[in-house]
Amino acid sequence: MSRTLRVRQSQTVLPFGVGAVFDIQGESFVATGIGDWPQRAKQRVDAPRLASRLGVTGFYAAPPTANDRYDTPDAPGAPYIRFPSWLFCGACRRMKRWRIADEKPGQPPRCPSCSPGRTLAPMRFVQICSAGHLSDVDWWFWAHSRREAGERRECGEREKLRFLVSERASGLEALSVACAAKGCGASRDLLDILGTHGMRCCGRNPWQRRNEAVECTKPVQIVQRTAGNLYYPVVHSALDIPETQTPTHHADEDLAARVREHDLWVSLCKVAATPRADVFRSMIQDDTGADDALLDLLIAEETGQMPATAPGAAATPERPDLSREEWAAFMAPVPPATRDFALRETTLGLAHETTQPWAGLHRRIGRILLADRLREVRALSGFTRVSPDATVVPADTTRRLKWLPAVEVFGEGIFLTLDKDALKEWEADGQVRRRVAGMRADLDRAFHKDRLEALTGAELSPRFVLLHTLAHLLIRQLSFESGYTTASLRERIYARPDQDQYGILVYTAAGDAEGTLGGLVRQGEPPRLAETLLRMTEAAAWCSADPLCAEHSGQGFGNLNRAACHACALLPETSCEAGNTLLDRALVVGGEHVPGYFEPIVTAARAEAAAAVEQPTS
Repeated sequence: MSRTLRVRQSQTVLPFGVGAVFDIQGESFVATGIGDWPQRAKQRVDAPRLASRLGVTGFYAAPPTANDRYDTPDAPGAPYIRFPSWLFCGACRRMKRWRIADEKPGQPPRCPSCSPGRTLAPMRFVQICSAGHLSDVDWWFWAHSRREAGERRECGEREKLRFLVSERASGLEALSVACAAKGCGASRDLLDILGTHGMRCCGRNPWQRRNEAVECTKPVQIVQRTAGNLYYPVVHSALDIPETQTPTHHADEDLAARVREHDLWVSLCKVAATPRADVFRSMIQDDTGADDALLDLLIAEETGQMPATAPGAAATPERPDLSREEWAAFMAPVPPATRDFALRETTLGLAHETTQPWAGLHRRIGRILLADRLREVRALSGFTRVSPDATVVPADTTRRLKWLPAVEVFGEGIFLTLDKDALKEWEADGQVRRRVAGMRADLDRAFHKDRLEALTGAELSPRFVLLHTLAHLLIRQLSFESGYTTASLRERIYARPDQDQYGILVYTAAGDAEGTLGGLVRQGEPPRLAETLLRMTEAAAWCSADPLCAEHSGQGFGNLNRAACHACALLPETSCEAGNTLLDRALVVGGEHVPGYFEPIVTAARAEAAAAVEQPTS
């Protein structure tokens, strides 16, 4: 019986984008570079704002299937190849190196030595390096690695291997690779297989031809093929906002005007893509005080594309700040509207409330917008291996194409801001600033500091941690009330003080054309959102892991969280922009001698509940 292996169009960007290894029905594959994509069948994805910021000509999505049954076996699609190529038989334990010529359409690989042929299973371990290369482990060398070089040369059979299991041991010590060549008998167990062993990197990825290999001197690491450090995708996301005449940098309008009036501005725009641009940039920055982000934005507006990377510079693609234009669109006096960006303003419905905690909640929330329809484009520019800050491998490993793979998704959302005056007063508190300063010190030591700073800005501000944690708590609460799971909801944090941002967007986006069930927007209408926010603050004030969670001085990845754990604040990785880091419930509801932004709401709600309990019933 022939089997059908399915990959959705949206999965070709994340999580099974270029370079990713994934298992399906007992088989293992790796996604190839976009240079191998079918040229005519792919679909164009329009996102001019994102394209200009990434410096590419456009985006394309992998060809979709004709219907949900996937009943066209030879339809073009994003290509995947079998990896690892070393397979083994669970019956006779023979290992076989599988080649493309051995493939039979619709059939899994089968053992040529067994009758009937048993399905072959992929080896569990592969090797990677920080230059982004991936390859099979040299199992022949591993089996002979305990022998001298001269003895290894005497064994001329490189593919007669067996993957054995011992009943006298457990764990990796029970597994071994043995050479079945006549007169050899070399063998080594897998007890210390993980880590570096002096093996050489092949200088390429599995889908690249041998003539595309480069000389690579990076140390090789052997990991499991499902290890977390095998694949770190570099994904960029942008909302499809309409073009408006409203300046996209209200807070920096005067500064932007000074930059444009500078005597060297025209010269900088002319040489933006050359090494000479650095000289003009530094002189303009010295005279005006503009930062790199503002100069990049103004150059993009002037030239229509981002400045090219100077020769000799690192090949790592930058993570451009795409929040300016989106924040401006949400905060426009009359929100712009198109078919894929439909906003309407609403309130909490508490304008006439005088009792607590409702009056206090009304004073701490600013603008609220309901997005009945949003369109988001997610593009994959490349990936890294070993660590997020390693060398980025582009989605097109041939480096000839000027487009990127992307998908468009549609959904709905709730946008809300905090009260600007209340936020500034809270941020000025010394205890708040000291607590965030401790998180900043941990961030400076984190190896993914650059990736997080692309979200937080140059400085980690109290408002970012507050808004980020608020978004997590709100998503967790909305998942109980909107009909969506937490994995279906996503966040966008607008919290850069230099751009005067102080809001969040909680939204859902799906790969189909409809893109919305309406449940999220319904929860944003009055009085539901006010009730949701109140229940959110009450739930956040207590965690099942307290007092351990509330009093923690550093937990999570890189100690970048404070009072935040899986029981109270963490979300699925697909929902969070910052990888579940830089979270602290104490800044939201108070604790550990730190005033929370919503702490008066929690206190008032508790007092009201206590009064209701003490009130005698008739």
